[in-house]
Amino acid sequence: MSRHETSPSTLPAATNQRPNACCFCWCCCCSCSWNEDRERTWRASRETKLETIPNCEACTKPTAEEVRGWAQSFEKLMKSPAGRNVFREFLRTEYSEENMLFWLACEELKNECNKHTIDEKARMIYEDYISILSPKEVSLDSRVREVINRKMQEPSSHTFDDAQLQIYTLMHRDSYPRFLNSAIYKSLLHSLSRSSSES
Repeated sequence: MSRHETSPSTLPAATNQRPNACCFCWCCCCSCSWNEDRERTWRASRETKLETIPNCEACTKPTAEEVRGWAQSFEKLMKSPAGRNVFREFLRTEYSEENMLFWLACEELKNECNKHTIDEKARMIYEDYISILSPKEVSLDSRVREVINRKMQEPSSHTFDDAQLQIYTLMHRDSYPRFLNSAIYKSLLHSLSRSSSES
């Protein structure tokens, strides 16, 4: 089953990069100008209600030291916008990018104060990631689903806390060890280490 994220954010082009390219062109996690046709087809195949989550978080290119730090703990990886972008690219190869998208949507919901916006975003998250009818449904146990169903009667910014923790734990235990052994992580670390030693 293919996975899809929402529409890309508009990021300024960095110097010496292609026009319309974002800061993460070097890991191919975004819809760069040379990749637009493939992304357009992909976007058309999977629509989502959560249009606020960007294709790629705005961030600076990480240093080799920062990338090495991602191997020290999952927490360090998840605290880094660059780390989350690269991890998302890896999750996409395993058809489980919805886990990161759900986690990001929950983080965004926690920052909301407006009651109407909270209700709207909570329903969107539910439809996109909790509903069994969604192609991007995340894997949750029945206890957590029951809690969410009760809380959805009066949604708050913390309606999905238990589910978010469960998905965070799943990514940590299941996907993170494979990420550290992946070609995506190793090639990024190698290229950054080589460029830092040359400078």
